[in-house]
Amino acid sequence: MKNVKTFAASLALGATLSTGAWASELVINSDASDPAPKQAWEEIVKRFEAEYPDINVKYNLYDHEAYKTTIRNWLVTSPPDVVFWYAGNRMKTFVDRGLFEDVSDIWKDQGMDETFKSAQPAMTVNGKQYGVPYTYYQWGIYYRKDIFDKFGIAEPKTWDELLKASETLKANDVTPFTIGTKYLWTAAGWFDYLNMRTNGLDFHIELMDGKVPYTDERVKKTFANWAQLVEKDYFLDSHASYSWQEAQPFLYNGQAAMYLMGNFITPNFPEDIKDNMGFFQFPVIDPAVPLAEDAPMDTLHIPSKAENKEDARKFLEFVARAENQALINEMMLQIPTNNEASVKDDPFLNKGVAMLNSAAGTAQFYDRDTDPAMAKEGMKGFQQFMVHPDRIDKILEKLEKTRQRTFK
Repeated sequence: MKNVKTFAASLALGATLSTGAWASELVINSDASDPAPKQAWEEIVKRFEAEYPDINVKYNLYDHEAYKTTIRNWLVTSPPDVVFWYAGNRMKTFVDRGLFEDVSDIWKDQGMDETFKSAQPAMTVNGKQYGVPYTYYQWGIYYRKDIFDKFGIAEPKTWDELLKASETLKANDVTPFTIGTKYLWTAAGWFDYLNMRTNGLDFHIELMDGKVPYTDERVKKTFANWAQLVEKDYFLDSHASYSWQEAQPFLYNGQAAMYLMGNFITPNFPEDIKDNMGFFQFPVIDPAVPLAEDAPMDTLHIPSKAENKEDARKFLEFVARAENQALINEMMLQIPTNNEASVKDDPFLNKGVAMLNSAAGTAQFYDRDTDPAMAKEGMKGFQQFMVHPDRIDKILEKLEKTRQRTFK
């Protein structure tokens, strides 16, 4: 009897050791900390673990701003197996330093050259792909339809119409634009659109690539247009004290009427004002300039020094599937990068898809399109201009010195 018990115990121990030997840990670091994406990724991780019960996922969630700083340390020292990041130049910076894994094999095996055709250029460096995108979204102006109706304002199609709408709102004690520039990227959204509408996408990309001086007369023209809003106090007072989230209540309580932002704002609309929210494309400044849009793409990557690259590849393949892209983006109210994934029937998404499909081209966003060193100083300059527009010449001279240092 004793021998039987010993044998049974040995079997149990063997089974435990066997299970432990087969189980592996996949460490994922994420910045998807806003409510809608947080919920979406919890569901994706749950479904992945159900499909791969031998993989234990350790999903670490970080605040957006802290994540942007700490990822640089992880990638160089002891990285997780998967990181959330961004397409375009933000990705290329880490690729150039040898910190992101080439995942061209996933693209080939999964037929992603076709299903992710429009996303491929933003994920490719020297003919190789270095991540899997899971979402992109339109930018534009979200506004209070009820406030516009109250003052007889139609959706502005031109710059002059936007200026007139702003003048009417200001005269009625409504701030035309809410914005929070505490984290500088929100001001970069204004620069992107003003520059693309003033000078066109090709010029904008040349500037992002460091091929045009910031003291160029065409750049000055962009700031001259911006000044028409800044100098008349059409932006929220003390905007440098607010984050983008902290600037939202001014829109929701009716103190402000418009917000230039990405579509990730829409899940945050309170129930009681959701039906009063509208969206319009950033207006035409020069009729001769084709309309390009900001359409940032969010991505997943495998660090070059990751320990569990095999399971990391499984996770990226899982996220690339049409049904999973549809799930993520339905919950986040954004647009899947897999062109076979269904798009949620939503008024904002419907407008966004139509707008992006007809766009003359797309940019990723200022801090994703240019070198990180240039982006850092550029965005500081944009915020400074919004507070002290009279300092524009000094600001542009400083940005030009940064450009010369950065793009040697």
